[in-house]
Parts: sequence; C-alpha cells; structure tokens
Amino acid sequence: MSQPITITKEDILQQVQYSCKIPEVVEQIVSRKVIIAAAEEAGIQVETEELQTVADQIRLVHQLNSADDTWKWLEKHHLSLDDFEEIVYTNLISNKLLSHLFADQVEPYFFENQLNYMGVVMYEVIFSDEDLALELFYSIKEGEMSFYDVAHNYIEDKELRRKGGYLGILRRRDLKPEISAAVFAVKPPQMLKPIVTSKGVNLILVEEIIQPQLDDKLRYKIISDLFTEWIVKEVKAVELVINLESDIPLA
Repeated sequence: MSQPITITKEDILQQVQYSCKIPEVVEQIVSRKVIIAAAEEAGIQVETEELQTVADQIRLVHQLNSADDTWKWLEKHHLSLDDFEEIVYTNLISNKLLSHLFADQVEPYFFENQLNYMGVVMYEVIFSDEDLALELFYSIKEGEMSFYDVAHNYIEDKELRRKGGYLGILRRRDLKPEISAAVFAVKPPQMLKPIVTSKGVNLILVEEIIQPQLDDKLRYKIISDLFTEWIVKEVKAVELVINLESDIPLA
C-alpha cells in the first residue's frame, strides 16, 4: 500500500503559483474586498430571510438537495459552515450593491445604447476563395441553387453544416464591424454580397432583424455589465499589498 500524502496550505498556495493562477486569485480577492467595503460604505444591510433565500439558491445551483449533500459538498471543497455562510453573504451583498449602484441607470443606458442590443438571425458560409464565393452568390441570386445547398456543400464543420450555416441570434457586438454595418443595413430576408474579413470571405444570409426589448433578461445583463465595469475600475485603483504568511516568494 502506498504511503499517505499530506497536503498543507503551503502546498496548495505553491500549486496555485506553479499554475500561474496568482494574478487571477488576487484579482478575485481584491474584487470581493472592494465589494464588501463599498457595501459597508453605502450602509447596505442584509436580513436573515435574504440570507436563507440566497443559501437555498446556491444549494439549488449545486444540486444540494439534502443536508447530507450539503455536508459532502462542503467537505469536498474543504469549506466550513462559516465559510459557506460567508459565500452566501458575499453573493447577497454583491447583488444588493449592484442594485444600489446601477438599478436607476439601466433604462437610460439601454436607450442610449439600444442599437448594440439589436439582434440578427443569420446564416453564414466562409470561403478562402473570393471568386468562388462570388460565383456561388450569383448562382443563388439567379435561383440555380439555394443557400442551404451552398452551406451543405462547403461548410466543413459537421454540426454547422447540418444547420445550414445557422449561427443563431447574434448581437451587434458579436459581429465584426464590417459585417455588422452590412447586416443591420438590409431589409431581411436578404443575402449579402460576399464580405472579406480576417476570417475569410463571408457569404451571409440575413433572415430576421430583432428589435431590442428591455425585458428582465436584458435588464439583468445590462446591470451586470455595468457592475463588472465598475469592479474592474475599482480594482485597478486599489493600492495592492500582498502579505502572505509563507516562505514562498511571489516574484
């Protein structure tokens, strides 16, 4: 039987260092400290019922359907009950701070940037040969073949070929500027003349333009994006001092 292996906190820290994860972990620590400090400064309070709700949500996400499941999960991640309560508190305080800072900014931001949230349902085939792309473009225009035929014959990726080049619903920000400008200028359904990009020659069929609606999903995305931008800015402004009780150098 092999000898047991003891792993210490120093071993874990060393592995984090060897995995080049120190900057990522430090950023997460600073973000958490920034959020807690900002929440305290704003006077944000939490109620026991709110903590219980968030705890239940975390259990649901991790499929912890019983007390035994929860204890096993804590043991697996080397967390105490106090650690779990701190995770719950941080999640709750983050959401309350997010709402406190940006809830009133969502609608103005949406109306100022709603073009960025327009969606497009589109199909795409990418060629390396511009002449071939143009030839097929005109063949489709003249009714000699369909876009589906082209996608079926020229897309290498099996799953994308099965979908006829369907890319789903994309936002303006998901597209290269030269493609975005052309896509959102047409009246669908319409096929675009091949566009040359860094990826190749793009033959695109625009099926539908979707006007943005400020529903709950988009509202949450906007407020989350604003909060993320705020955190990044705050973290960059922090004067960072790393103090570890360890002989492991962080140079």
